[in-house]
Amino acid sequence: MSATTSLHSSPDLRSPPHVGELPGGPLGTIADVHGVTVGHCTLADGVLQTGVTVIRPHAGDPFLDKVPAAASVINGFGKSVGLVQLDELGTLETPIALTNTFGVAAVAQAQIRAACAANPRIGREWPTVNPLVFECNDGYLNDIQALAIGERHFNDAYAAASTNVASGSVGAGRGMSCFDLKGGIGNASRVAYVAGREYTVGALVLANFGRLPMLIVDGHLLGRVLAERAGKAGAEPVATAPDVAERTKPEQGSIIMIVATDAPLDARQLKRLSLRAAAGLARTGSVYGHGSGDIALAFSTAYTVPHLARYVALPPLVADQYMDPLFRACADSVEQAILDALWSAQSVTGRDGHRRLSLRESVPDLAQLLKHTC
Repeated sequence: MSATTSLHSSPDLRSPPHVGELPGGPLGTIADVHGVTVGHCTLADGVLQTGVTVIRPHAGDPFLDKVPAAASVINGFGKSVGLVQLDELGTLETPIALTNTFGVAAVAQAQIRAACAANPRIGREWPTVNPLVFECNDGYLNDIQALAIGERHFNDAYAAASTNVASGSVGAGRGMSCFDLKGGIGNASRVAYVAGREYTVGALVLANFGRLPMLIVDGHLLGRVLAERAGKAGAEPVATAPDVAERTKPEQGSIIMIVATDAPLDARQLKRLSLRAAAGLARTGSVYGHGSGDIALAFSTAYTVPHLARYVALPPLVADQYMDPLFRACADSVEQAILDALWSAQSVTGRDGHRRLSLRESVPDLAQLLKHTC
């Protein structure tokens, strides 16, 4: 998608409007960053609407060849595993896994088993491995108490990893909600020019946050328009107390934002990059509510840190004063990825008959409405 794409350039808006002026990569996914692959395992069976998503930073063994990384906790209402060591050492040593809140332990154990199988010295002659699992609560659509996620689901997602990355109601995104609509997995990428060189920033999000009136699409207050439309169609007018109460209901959700780049950055700089994901999140209308777990992780594929190395040779790193284009690419790709999750999602019915409509099914005149909102 070119940098000049606008709300008016796609008559049926099969894809969301292009955010910002930076061009996207050829795939429009996090896999535009060389070496990155993604796999999903989706459970869609009655009350079980959940899954696992795995992001591999490179094709090798991440324990033997670790990847520089850092995370920012925007709001910490979450149950992720592995962030303490990541913050201390600044490297990934397993693939990144996403799942539902109650699936974290099973997926972490699967990561440990996989790492030990590949490297039997882990936990014996070598240190233990640091599994890295992020989560969002999909309990509205999924029977999360069933504890349906197991080791095989991580293994299946890992085995499915490729550069053909799906978005929407897939993998860990199967049971997620976003702005009271169907959410899930979203992808985007941006190409930035830094000190005369071209680098790619890609984002993958697990979007499970927001209330409908908050939704902003490329600067346009679409959620407010949709909420007012829904109010007018109901028994009560928009300005009545019940509608006001609904509008002010607190945001209770989460988002995981994974940012990859091929720019040579160290862990300190990646921490700075990860923080800019919050700018993209805010543009969509989020205020990082009390009950929201909003976490961003950034990693670089420009080099690896060998497990057995005594000294680590780093490539020339981007100087801090030239990082602004990467910050911009991060914010734009995260915002775009959230919109991609909304546009790509399919409606899902799950536990107790709960149903989340996709944006496109909920708003069949979306293209016309967005043009009018402009």
